[in-house]
Amino acid sequence: MKRLIILLTWLLPVTVFAQETWMGLTIAPENRCSPFDREEQYPYSQSVEDAVIASMNGKIYGPYTGRYFDSKRDTDIEHLVSVSEIHDSGLCAASDEVRRQFANDVLNLTLAAPEVNRCYRGGKCGYDAGEWLPERNKCWFANRVIQVKRKYNATVDIKEVKALSEVLSQCTSTEMIYFSHVEEYQSLEQAVQPEAAAQSPNALAVYDSNGNGRITCKEAREHGIAPVISTHPAYRYMQDRDGDGIVCE
Repeated sequence: MKRLIILLTWLLPVTVFAQETWMGLTIAPENRCSPFDREEQYPYSQSVEDAVIASMNGKIYGPYTGRYFDSKRDTDIEHLVSVSEIHDSGLCAASDEVRRQFANDVLNLTLAAPEVNRCYRGGKCGYDAGEWLPERNKCWFANRVIQVKRKYNATVDIKEVKALSEVLSQCTSTEMIYFSHVEEYQSLEQAVQPEAAAQSPNALAVYDSNGNGRITCKEAREHGIAPVISTHPAYRYMQDRDGDGIVCE
């Protein structure tokens, strides 16, 4: 009987004994091994927001969209690996101390506009990298997710592996990119300005209200096109005194 047990043991697939890994992370489905309570188990101090801003050289910046903010009141503190995701990826079995450390770890924190961070349509919510990726800074995001999960010995599921692998295969750098204000305004312009006005071949006819052959910031604001960037048809009829490619910031 003993010899039969030994023989059957040798015939079992190797995967029974060895877990598959990727980038130093164990591949496993998410598992909620204990109840989850965000407020009780993963508290964090609002002071971490200042630490996040300091880590970005004092910029109040949302790397997911490349957007700059005038005040930190306009942003949410964002966990790259969400607390519900890390809980289901191993920290459900961790101590209270480890959970608090994770919640306050600047390695896993950044800033985002509420509509990007929260559970709005298209928002990150509590999704993992297999379910959601940022519009910008994908390479930085993917690398940071791996760093965080390694640090806390968290697992990664197969959808995350596929998504992160695809992103990293196209990266030449994993540093955070600080997009210029011009690029930020270009993105905003494409999103919110009326297509017909933006493509108008005769900007003076559309925006020069007093007919003097120039377009002022007052006129630009009246028509809802401020700030005006260098690619906009109205720009050539305006004065860009500092030459930064943006008028009426």
